[in-house]
Amino acid sequence: MSAATDPAGSRAADDTQVVVVGAGPVGLMLAGELRLGGAQVVVLERREAPTTESRASTLHARTMEMFDARGLLTDLGTPPNEPRGHFGGVPMDLTLPSLHPGQWKVPQTRTEELLQKWALSLGADLRRGWEVRALTDTGDGVEVVAAGPEGERRLRAAWVVACDGQDSTVRGLLGADFPGRAAVRELLRADVEGIAVADRRFERLPNGLAIASRMPGGVTRVMVHAFGRPAGRRTGEPGFAEVVETWRHVTGEDIGHGRPVWVNAFDDANRQLASYRHGRVLFAGDAAHVQMPSGGQALNLGLQDAANLGWKLALEVGPHRVEGLVDTYHAERHAVGSRVLANIRAQGLLLLGGPEVEPVRALLAELLAAEGAREHLAGMISGLDIRYPADPEPGHPLTGARLPDLELDTATGPATTAELLRPGGGLLLDLVGRPGMQRLAQAWSGRVTTVAVRPSRAATATLAAEAVVVRPDGYVAWAGAGQDAVPGVLRRWFGTPLPDR
Repeated sequence: MSAATDPAGSRAADDTQVVVVGAGPVGLMLAGELRLGGAQVVVLERREAPTTESRASTLHARTMEMFDARGLLTDLGTPPNEPRGHFGGVPMDLTLPSLHPGQWKVPQTRTEELLQKWALSLGADLRRGWEVRALTDTGDGVEVVAAGPEGERRLRAAWVVACDGQDSTVRGLLGADFPGRAAVRELLRADVEGIAVADRRFERLPNGLAIASRMPGGVTRVMVHAFGRPAGRRTGEPGFAEVVETWRHVTGEDIGHGRPVWVNAFDDANRQLASYRHGRVLFAGDAAHVQMPSGGQALNLGLQDAANLGWKLALEVGPHRVEGLVDTYHAERHAVGSRVLANIRAQGLLLLGGPEVEPVRALLAELLAAEGAREHLAGMISGLDIRYPADPEPGHPLTGARLPDLELDTATGPATTAELLRPGGGLLLDLVGRPGMQRLAQAWSGRVTTVAVRPSRAATATLAAEAVVVRPDGYVAWAGAGQDAVPGVLRRWFGTPLPDR
């Protein structure tokens, strides 16, 4: 927001509270979350137009729950749902208890379109054609130099968040420590018109791995890896001729008569920033972690980074700053990212390894039939098993977990837990009607909404608590009996109460 649109007129034209670098799905999700929390945000994107390449195409159950809590599913419609997923190419059922089980097939172009519309409707300032050239952390803010259609401009922000992908410009400018493993193997990928090949789902042939899927509009997506062929040092995308040659080597089929819509390669590099925070610069999505995009986990991991960070950063730049709140972003999401990257490393070995991995693949297929094993891996891939460390220490099984999907009977009528989260603030669910809860609601007005819930069998059995404090991202900060602990929890996550309350 510039002074021209700021009713207070207190900021120069290029001042804002948060600069987000990158308008991919993660940057747009973060921009929407920041605006929902009341923060001023400028998004800088070097591309002049949204991408037309649909790289990631899978949304998992936890991300769909997150979209539901922001009211985005109506616009998204009902995309194709596939309960079947895989772990390293070994088929498995991803269905777990959720309103949105399995995986949902949504082209990345559609996800970006949805999130851009949402972020702009909330007032985000999206500036395309602007490339970041320099950053200076001044201790109390960040100065950003960007080149764009109007020449070079300088922006001043309290915080910068890099959402600019695996080749992050911001990460390079800061020289951020990015430990991990360089690429060993790669997959070639192309969307091709005018070919007719059989659909293949992780078909392992003597010479390599082949995947093919016919998509709407007559386009076939092919992916191929030749066993034993290392990842090359690329300075750009591969040519279609390389895809044709590798496909012929692995399958014996000729697709050279087809017309490539786009071609790229992705590899099994596996790196994670040592810290998601560098002074007043934060990182999210592939700028923070690089991994093989196995089963859509990379996109979903990044979107959930944004959901975790957005409300915290909005509180940080608002009038009710919470000491140490932004640092919980690294503490919570670095651990989640590390676990996801570990499972993707394992999947890379199973998927791209040669005949030597067949005994391990056979054993995994047997283990998936054992009780609990499938559920464990499905929870990891879908994000439904995420649980954040409780602060203070948990005394209730819900603390740190996501609020279950329920329909609750409130004073204004039935409402789902997703609907109650849509305003973007915290929730205090009062399940026993204590008078003091309403006083707490007034003390944290504007940051926390107190909802009196009439007891029901489902709510009583599932929540098993007299009160529940829920963060804006849907995770439970505290659940328990009585109300003595509630003020301390609200202070921890939402700042000091309003004066004279």
